[in-house]
Amino acid sequence: MKQAELFLQADAALRSVVDRITPQQLGLAAPAEWSQKPNPTLRDVLASHARDEAWVPDVLAGRTIEDAGTTYDGDLLGDDPVASYDRLNDRATAAITADLDPEKVVHLSYGDFPLAEYLQHVSVYRAFQAWSIARLIEVPFRLGDTLVDNLWEEIVPQIDGWREMGVFPPEVAVPADAGRETQLLGKAGYWQE
Repeated sequence: MKQAELFLQADAALRSVVDRITPQQLGLAAPAEWSQKPNPTLRDVLASHARDEAWVPDVLAGRTIEDAGTTYDGDLLGDDPVASYDRLNDRATAAITADLDPEKVVHLSYGDFPLAEYLQHVSVYRAFQAWSIARLIEVPFRLGDTLVDNLWEEIVPQIDGWREMGVFPPEVAVPADAGRETQLLGKAGYWQE
């Protein structure tokens, strides 16, 4: 399934950035739109991603928020946030590599969707968060050609609809000779010089 491949690529991209976060950077202020918490820090954002990773096996199994109850409440990061995130990421990766039915309906906090659509949603989120976090912590990062091509195929044809739903900010102009990754970031409203 194409969306499972996209998920694995985007999830690996996010992990590659998370693994470069230092303990000192966890206290950095993060943009307000990255979190529902007031005055979020990078640790708050990482905690949200950890919870998102933790949910993947349950979502794939068809569980609902009610089924999980308080399973994912509290601090999932502990004393070693990056290692804790990595453990949850390993579980999510293992769940995604199982035999999956793209039409299976999964239950999300914002409604029920076919599995393929859920994977598309979370892949887009992970990929652009990887890029954004890398910018915040000032580490070199590229989405990579394969991930860019897959994101392009998944989102560009319907980007105006995504934008209307508030998923993406307005498109940003990029240099005329920009490569495909920069073009994608511009279309999604993320590119910055």
